[in-house]
Amino acid sequence: MTAGTSPSPARTAVDGPHVLVRTEGRAGLLTLNRPRAINALTHPMVLRIDEALTAWEDDPAVETVVIQGAGERGLCAGGDIRAIHDDARAGGTATLGFWRDEYRLNARIARYPKPYVAFMDGVVMGGGVGVSAHGSVRVVTERSRVAMPETGIGFVPDVGGTYLLSRAPGELGTHLALTGEAAGAADALLTGLADHFVPSEDLPRLAEELTRAPAHEVLPRFARQAPPGRLAAARDWIDAAYAADTVEEIVDRLLDSGVPAAKETADTLLTRSPTALKVTLAALRRARRTDSLEAVLDMEFRLSHTALSSADLVEGIRAQVVDKDRDPHWTPPTLAEVTDADVARYFAERDLPKIR
Repeated sequence: MTAGTSPSPARTAVDGPHVLVRTEGRAGLLTLNRPRAINALTHPMVLRIDEALTAWEDDPAVETVVIQGAGERGLCAGGDIRAIHDDARAGGTATLGFWRDEYRLNARIARYPKPYVAFMDGVVMGGGVGVSAHGSVRVVTERSRVAMPETGIGFVPDVGGTYLLSRAPGELGTHLALTGEAAGAADALLTGLADHFVPSEDLPRLAEELTRAPAHEVLPRFARQAPPGRLAAARDWIDAAYAADTVEEIVDRLLDSGVPAAKETADTLLTRSPTALKVTLAALRRARRTDSLEAVLDMEFRLSHTALSSADLVEGIRAQVVDKDRDPHWTPPTLAEVTDADVARYFAERDLPKIR
């Protein structure tokens, strides 16, 4: 393994490899090391993580894997969407190769035979959810902001996000998927995206202890009660509205509920890509009926393949990340103009590699 740094995310070097890999005591330590980009994932980073997991899987000296992010801002803000934007504009295929290997890594993390401990501190979005929330031990802090914000850039939740969110209690996952709202610690625990709350100041000591003892012995000494969240109190209006069969009806129910927060949510939905909203709702419903994460990832790969050639993905990233005018012009611009055929096109069977 290559030389690394202290297990503390705050003290990790900002230069050198974008994934720092080291072993210490009983643990294999992975540190995503692009702090200026909130550790956004690139294709080589995905391959490096997979390579480390391969080396450690049969290594009896490694009992636990820990993944964390460099810097103070978060574990991972997702994939490198500027690179995706440029590839999509050029009509390239590099992004498909990235997604294929990323989704395979997500599936591998879910079935990894050793404890895989993810420090979901700070920003954890998109691909950051993929390398953490499929793990067997998921730790959030008071700084955690866990989200699948894809509908805001004309995309759909991927990296197994539809699988995870479709299994949240009631319609909470539907709410998070369509709005892209970030879940704090308590809400991540409530929705099944995390397992334990640990104050951020304790993470360095937790990482150190995991190099000496098994995770199931260490975590109880660090886990605390999370500060109150927001979703539990909103469960009634969320469940009532999002149980609807169409996005249009969801919006109508939110507007008619008489709850100010519900109206604000409807207003938020109407800023998202209409096509992405309808495809996401259909994907969540399908994922809920599918037992296999790999099968859901296969579905998401088809969705991503279609999205890569859509106008909305390029426009959404332009508006949110490139020009930052926050004024995307969606095609088509309204929910009513997105047809059933438009949605079905995303789910069409294609000759694509399977996520296994």
